[in-house]
Amino acid sequence: MGRRYDYDPSYMLYLLDEAPKAFWKFMRASALSKHREHAPVEAAFTVRLLATMTEDCGPCVQLLVHHATDARMASDQIEAVLTRDPSAMNPVVTLAYCYADAVLNRRPDVGDAREAVRSRWGNKGLIDLALSMQGARLYPMIKIALGYAVECQHFRLEGRRIEVRKQVAP
Repeated sequence: MGRRYDYDPSYMLYLLDEAPKAFWKFMRASALSKHREHAPVEAAFTVRLLATMTEDCGPCVQLLVHHATDARMASDQIEAVLTRDPSAMNPVVTLAYCYADAVLNRRPDVGDAREAVRSRWGNKGLIDLALSMQGARLYPMIKIALGYAVECQHFRLEGRRIEVRKQVAP
């Protein structure tokens, strides 16, 4: 994975070397972010990207950009999430984005956003996105806690540099 995606797995190797039991528990827990039964792929990647950006880990977000590309999420949709530009999002990405943004920022409209997801993709879709979002936060949080995190500044997408927007524009 490290070579394929130009990703530094040092924190995982540290966990494996220092605490193998903890490493294997971490690996099992990290599967949460990949759980998806009903929600569309691009919705799952949208919430994963936003959750990871919330934890401010550039390499983790870049890795997710690669994974989203591999899963055939349209690059313009990935860029719209990275730049927090709802006007450039398709309806699926917009719904997932609004839901994740409401949850991650604990906005007052989180209930409405949750019900919009439930209405579109049912309870299973809601569960998919909730687990994807929470699981995605695990990687950067453990990296921060262990001293391996790097702040988001920009990402590469199809050879282009995409500047990160930390917050939604007022």
